Amino acid sequence: MKTLLVELGARRYPIHIGAGLLGDAGLLAAQVPGRHALIVSDGNVAPHYLARVEAALLEKNIRSLVLPPGEQEKNLARFADVIAELAALGASRDVTVLALGGGVVGDLAGFAAACWMRGVRFVQLPTTLLAMVDSSVGGKTAVDLPAGKNLVGAFHQPAAVIADTDTLATLPLRELRAGLAEVVKYGAIADADFFKWLEDHADALLARDANVIAEAIAVSCRQKAGVVVRDETEQGERMLLNFGHTFGHAIETEQGYGGLLHGEAIAVGMVLAARLSAHLGRAPVADSERLQALLLRFGLPVTIPPGLSADALFARMRLDKKSLSGALRLILWRGLGQAEVVRDVPEADILAVLS
Repeated sequence: MKTLLVELGARRYPIHIGAGLLGDAGLLAAQVPGRHALIVSDGNVAPHYLARVEAALLEKNIRSLVLPPGEQEKNLARFADVIAELAALGASRDVTVLALGGGVVGDLAGFAAACWMRGVRFVQLPTTLLAMVDSSVGGKTAVDLPAGKNLVGAFHQPAAVIADTDTLATLPLRELRAGLAEVVKYGAIADADFFKWLEDHADALLARDANVIAEAIAVSCRQKAGVVVRDETEQGERMLLNFGHTFGHAIETEQGYGGLLHGEAIAVGMVLAARLSAHLGRAPVADSERLQALLLRFGLPVTIPPGLSADALFARMRLDKKSLSGALRLILWRGLGQAEVVRDVPEADILAVLS
C-alpha cells in the first residue's frame, strides 16, 4: 500500500493506494470514529463491493443507499435522497458518509456531507480510475443543473481516500479509458516527463498492469495533492487542473449528460484547448498532435460529437465557473507541461476551433 498525504494543516488526510484495501476491515472501521455511518453507492458498484464495506462496519449503526448509475443522476433530487437517508439514520454530527463508487457518487455524497449539520466527516472509496486520480482528491463536491455541470456545490475535504486498485478489474474498458484521460491531463499541464512515461506505458495501462496503474495513480494524486495544498479553493493554480474542462463540460451539458462520459468529454476538451493554443500562436502544433495521438492510443474521442453547434457550445462555456464577470478564462498551454490561465480570448478564435 502506498500512502500520500494532503497537507492541509489540521485537516490533513491520507490517500491510501493499493490492492485489497476494501477487504481491510481494520482500515475501514478506523475511518468511522462515531456511531453512525451512511454508505452511498450505485447500482453498478454495490453488487461487487458494498457487502464487504458493510461487513467492516458491523459494530456501527449504518445505512446504505444505492443510487442508479450515471452522470444524469448527479442532481438535486438525488442529493435530496442522500439527505433523507441521513435523516432516517438519525445521524448526528459524528456521522461518517462513505462514498463507494465513481465521481458521481463521490460528488453527491460529499456535497451531502458538506451540507448535513453544516458539515460532517466523509470518506472517499473510489472504484473508478477517474475518481481515484481526480474527483476523490481535493474536496470539490457538487451536483449538476440542466444549465451546467457542478454549478451547485461546496469545498469539503474528505477525512481519507482509500483507492483499492482491485476494483479496476471490474471496471468496463470504456470507463478505464475515460479515467486515463484525466491521467494524461496531469502530464499535459505540468509534467512532460510523466507524459512521456504514459506514452511508453500505454499498452501496460490498457492491459491493467497492476504495478503500472498504481504508479500512474500515485503520480496523479501526488500532483493534485500538491496543487490543492497550494490553492485549495481554486483562486489561481488549481484552475490549471481544469485543462480541457471548459470545452468538455460544455459538451456534456449540451448532450444532457447522456452522451460522452466525463473523461471522454475532457479528452475532446483537451484537444480543443491545445488546438486553440496553437491557433493563437501560443504553443507548437506538434505538441497538440502528440496529445491527440496519445489520447487516440487510449481509445478516446478527440473530436466534437456530431449534432453539437459551435454557437450552442460557446453559450454553455460562458456559464463555466472559471468565467469572471461574463468573460471567459480558459486553461490553455504553451506546450506539453506548460498550462496557463488565459483571459479575453477573442470569441471568433474560440468559435473557429469549435467549428
